[in-house]
Amino acid sequence: MPTRDEPWPQGTPCWIDCQVDDLDRAREFYSALFGWQVLDSPPEAGGYLMATLGGRPAAGIGPKPQGTSTPSAWTTYLAADSADEVAQRVSAAQGRQLMPPFDVLDIGRMLVATDPGGAGFGIWQAGSHGGAGVYNQHGAYCWNELHTQDYEQAQAFYASVFGWSYTEIGDGEGFVYSTFALPGQTRPSGGIHDASATGFPSYWLTWFQVDDTDAAVSAASGLGAGVVVPVRDTPAGRSATLRAPQGEFFGVIDPSRAVGRL
Repeated sequence: MPTRDEPWPQGTPCWIDCQVDDLDRAREFYSALFGWQVLDSPPEAGGYLMATLGGRPAAGIGPKPQGTSTPSAWTTYLAADSADEVAQRVSAAQGRQLMPPFDVLDIGRMLVATDPGGAGFGIWQAGSHGGAGVYNQHGAYCWNELHTQDYEQAQAFYASVFGWSYTEIGDGEGFVYSTFALPGQTRPSGGIHDASATGFPSYWLTWFQVDDTDAAVSAASGLGAGVVVPVRDTPAGRSATLRAPQGEFFGVIDPSRAVGRL
């Protein structure tokens, strides 16, 4: 069972949370689907819920900011040694700070931003909360990828902010996709997909690992989720994309069922 106790290296997808209208409904859905134990937070946390697997933090569920009508969504957080320094890099690279750096009790410091293509993401500087304590197992996140309308601009932006390097694994025509790695590393930490042909706004997609994709999709459907991309075999595993009952998108994948080569 992959676990982690220390903060994640800068530029790594280190945490995920979803913002929804109905916290209890989201708690019930994801607990039933992934086996999460969802814990209440102290009053000063503003209703934020912590989802755990095996007693370790796996994800967060929070209310949408008051006075907003944004769609429900999962947010990918990228680790930072200093949220303030990364915020400056985001602005210098033509990103936009939606919520400038601020302290979250004693657990960390964060900001929320968009890249030049409009994809929202978070930055997390660890305090007492280092980020995900469990990953790459059933019910935990295993991959985060950007679906962007401007592929080259996105690569340039994140390389400027985090020093990412890229490995192209698509065919360069019908499927344009790269994995990204942290400075000085070759192991992929996530991916970027050229989604310009879809016409959808740019966004970060969270993938959750499951032991059985077909069973997970069936369970999610029974809990009120919609199927966006049906179950299919890919070189990364047997996967599907779902829309939760409150509208947020996410992927499920069984990497043990990979077919073909990346």
